[in-house]
Amino acid sequence: MSIIIKMKKKKIVVLTGAGISAESGIQTFRDADGLWEGHDVMAVASPEGWNKNQALVLDFYNQRRAQLNNVVPNEAHKALAELEAKYEVCIITQNVDDLHERGGSTRVVHLHGELKKVRSVLDDTVTYACDKDIVLGDCCENGGQLRPHIVWFGEAVPLIEVAAEICGMADIFMIIGTSMQVYPAAGLVDFVEDNTPKYFIDPKPAAVKLPNLRVIEDKASTGVRNLVDELMQ
Repeated sequence: MSIIIKMKKKKIVVLTGAGISAESGIQTFRDADGLWEGHDVMAVASPEGWNKNQALVLDFYNQRRAQLNNVVPNEAHKALAELEAKYEVCIITQNVDDLHERGGSTRVVHLHGELKKVRSVLDDTVTYACDKDIVLGDCCENGGQLRPHIVWFGEAVPLIEVAAEICGMADIFMIIGTSMQVYPAAGLVDFVEDNTPKYFIDPKPAAVKLPNLRVIEDKASTGVRNLVDELMQ
């Protein structure tokens, strides 16, 4: 009688930043002296900016939401989704777009919120899927103005503890397209076990000292594809 032992899949945890979406045409503000699509980032991504001019902030995110209809997942997004055929994969992203999901990934943690969701100012836990423009006067059922479901500068990152726990379970850890300068996201590497193989893919990688780290100095679309092909063999 033969005995078949089913092996559990190894866990790959991926931390992604703006660099992976930039190749799809989504602009970042860190490459433009603090300007995001022509705006001072603090005017459109902080509680102070919201309190000063809610109409401006809503319009800004309406335009960003509409922009998503004109971009598509690139090779890096698609390659990461392919890993699910062999591994248990969780993507922790600092990006607010939905390109990972549209690329085929099924488990994505959005640290900084999601562009295609809004929430009530009365209760952070009340969120709604959103594909349309939001204007002043659009409210939840309890009368609270709807605002972008985005973690702004100065706000807590609700999912950071969940992300830290996931990082601690990684058998393989990947960092893609992030400056590793934005905290608390950059601190997630501290929760990854020392003996876990780590890969850092970026055309201009920051100087990060981690045990078992392999730096791949390449853009996401080609660097991720090559690494995924290697891991799938």
